[in-house]
Amino acid sequence: MKIKRKILEIDEKLCDGCGQCVPACAEGAIEVVDGKARLVSEIYCDGLGACLGECPKGALKIIEKEAEEFDPEAVEEYLKHKTPKEVDREIPCCPAMSIQSVKKINNKDEESTSYNTSELSNWPIQIKLVPATAPFLKEANLLVAADCTAFAYPNFHKDFLKNKILLIGCPKLDDTEIYLQKFIEIFKTVEVKKITVLIMEVPCCSKLPKIIEKALNIAMKNIPMEEVVISTKGVTINKGDLVR
Repeated sequence: MKIKRKILEIDEKLCDGCGQCVPACAEGAIEVVDGKARLVSEIYCDGLGACLGECPKGALKIIEKEAEEFDPEAVEEYLKHKTPKEVDREIPCCPAMSIQSVKKINNKDEESTSYNTSELSNWPIQIKLVPATAPFLKEANLLVAADCTAFAYPNFHKDFLKNKILLIGCPKLDDTEIYLQKFIEIFKTVEVKKITVLIMEVPCCSKLPKIIEKALNIAMKNIPMEEVVISTKGVTINKGDLVR
């Protein structure tokens, strides 16, 4: 039953999806979906506005309107069944979660008078955080990298990242089912030109190209894909096209 009461309203034009409002809501009424904060259900919002002060963009406000009545028992049941993985997926890892292209910056090396250029051109970069609708994915040359590779390989930016869109993750520590569903969604939503999969020589990394292969098959896409393997000593030990 709907009654006239105070409830949260989110201005999607102002919201950048930073997620700072999510943990501020003790009732779990807010989630970040496709890069925007959204109200899960009117019955979970108590209308007290504890989340308001956490929004750096001023996208949240409490209004009075016809809405479903707040149900504390439903909130208790809802929170009881939320798993840690579900909560992790809803809360971005950092405040700078807005989908954006990144301007390259030259960092001058004062000793050698040379310039080291960051080739990173998109944000966010974590596989779990990039929505399939992100503009930078359209017709992208994707670099899907196990996150250890950037630390092991000294010329990561120049040799692998240049002119590519970066997605990183760890197939050992993360939920690989989330990765699979994410790549299926990406391949069904946008046209990707090419995929380079950069992994370490350790066994757990071998899951990453298999996940992408499976996603391509399910999405029924035939996209050129290359696998590159980096040793723990930081050198390339294998490079070649994958046969699917």
